[in-house]
Amino acid sequence: MTDDGKRRWTGKGIGQGKGTAGRTAKKKVPAYNARTESSKRWIERQMADPYVKKAQAAGFRSRAAFKLLELQDKFKLIAPGDFVVDLGAAPGGWVQVAQQLGAKKVVGIDLLEIEPIPDAVLLKGDVADEAMMTRLLEELGDKPNVVLSDMAANTTGHRQTDHLRTVALVELAIEFAFDTLKPGGTFCSKVFQGGTSAELLATLKHRFQEVKHAKPPASRTHSPEIYVVAKGFKG
Repeated sequence: MTDDGKRRWTGKGIGQGKGTAGRTAKKKVPAYNARTESSKRWIERQMADPYVKKAQAAGFRSRAAFKLLELQDKFKLIAPGDFVVDLGAAPGGWVQVAQQLGAKKVVGIDLLEIEPIPDAVLLKGDVADEAMMTRLLEELGDKPNVVLSDMAANTTGHRQTDHLRTVALVELAIEFAFDTLKPGGTFCSKVFQGGTSAELLATLKHRFQEVKHAKPPASRTHSPEIYVVAKGFKG
């Protein structure tokens, strides 16, 4: 699992695949019911996590909502009236935040079914499926001002393989952003292993006016995840 309870992307095309997935824990599960020691540690950590408790109190579907809120505070990613795409949207925390920030329309996609969120369009499908992404844009009704990606690849334990699979997911999200963003638009994606590769970073800097990395406080300190934020798409 990822550090906020989302099962990692296991679709097609990158090792085992592309995508993200997630679920919302509706009730606490005693740690002693866990089938494995790692599951027990994860449950105990979730139960003690202040961000999990804050998310429950605020009505957010995952603690990851606070990552986006913290990135928003620092970079002003989403403005009222924006059209927003969320790649790897399950369980829906980022969709909720985008709506709270005043987005006009939010469309999310994930390999897993996402429980409905009022006024949002939530698609079950693979971001590598061109037909599905065409449908996503049709549902959005306009080019996006903001493309968000919280996609993560399953880890294999082999550092080089994991790095390549993660980079491939970021490349997929970047390609979609390049093809669809409005001029002046914003792209934000999860990355790992020391940030975006030099080649990807150079590509982003060529197409955006401003590119930075950040690790929001809600991201657990032991997690290798950080986020790349690119603003001012040049078209």
